Amino acid sequence: MVVNRQLSHQSVLDGLGHGVLLFDSSDHLVTENLAAQSILGADLKLIRANGWHAASSLFNSRTTDGSETADSARAKARESARPVRFYIYLSGEYTPCSVSFIHGAGGEGFTMITIDQPDWSALTELMGRFRDEVLNAAAGTAGHSELILHSLKQPRPNESIEQLGRRIGGFANLIAIYNNRLERLTRLMHRLENIRTGRLPEVIREERRRIDLSDFIEDFIESLDERTIVDPEAEKQDYRGRITASVPGGLYVAASPERLTAILQDILRNAIMYSLKATPINLIAYASSGNQAIQIDVIDEGYGIRAKEFEQVFKPFIRARQPQILAEFGYGLSLYLCRQEIEAMNGKVWFTSEEGVGSTFSFKLPIWQE
Repeated sequence: MVVNRQLSHQSVLDGLGHGVLLFDSSDHLVTENLAAQSILGADLKLIRANGWHAASSLFNSRTTDGSETADSARAKARESARPVRFYIYLSGEYTPCSVSFIHGAGGEGFTMITIDQPDWSALTELMGRFRDEVLNAAAGTAGHSELILHSLKQPRPNESIEQLGRRIGGFANLIAIYNNRLERLTRLMHRLENIRTGRLPEVIREERRRIDLSDFIEDFIESLDERTIVDPEAEKQDYRGRITASVPGGLYVAASPERLTAILQDILRNAIMYSLKATPINLIAYASSGNQAIQIDVIDEGYGIRAKEFEQVFKPFIRARQPQILAEFGYGLSLYLCRQEIEAMNGKVWFTSEEGVGSTFSFKLPIWQE
């Protein structure tokens, strides 16, 4: 069988899942694809007629920060020769885009805009889970509160005060589990909302600080006794005692302390829950990339990740299928949020893992520049 390999560039562009707009050096629109037609609708007619001027006016319609406009993103792409991310406001939502500056064969410069297809399936599923969690928490809290009141009003015959206290304590513990899960899910929803509305870059800019990583990690680990890292229904253990940190002094990162705390909590939670309680967890940090970034590794000797599931790790609401992992309570959302927040801080995250041996989750953050 002979396969026809003569594909036109337009056929390739039309097969992409995100929108593509290509402008020539005179800022005229010279190429578009089917996804762009679907995303932009009637606005595309204006862009065809008026080129980049109409596109930038549309893209900047809800932008209040002059450094975040489509024009400034294009200027950065021209200087760096790399794609630059920015957001546009379409149909009531902020949609992520990229702009690239491309040199043609004859030396002409082209501007290429790619527009992500909005996919709020993750948010839809999260809202469903939030609804179920609220209903479970409300029903569970009401039911166990009634049992507590009933136990106090009508104690069992010959039941001692100690026995009554333990029974009521069990009911109260179940209420605490419901409330903890609801609070955690609410926090996850808030982080996802920042991504969905395009506010995450603004939040990062407002929160970015010079962080002395050695002091930060030391304070973070000391605070673990006061934080509920793992699900309260999980087996009780001294997870702080399992963690060994090696962070030399003199490492300063440019990051949001709030985001960095949430990221470390999420990665450590996975390392704790998906490994035997006797195994160590190592957290190390060091300068990398020619002293332009700081790398943080969280290393465990846990269950590991199957090779066939590597591509699913950072996707929302997808969890590994090993029985020992499914046995632990989780939403399958935290690593997705971590990746979005790390990349919003101009960093990157990745992992290495071997089933039955353990995993190492690593991420880099830019070093602080005075």
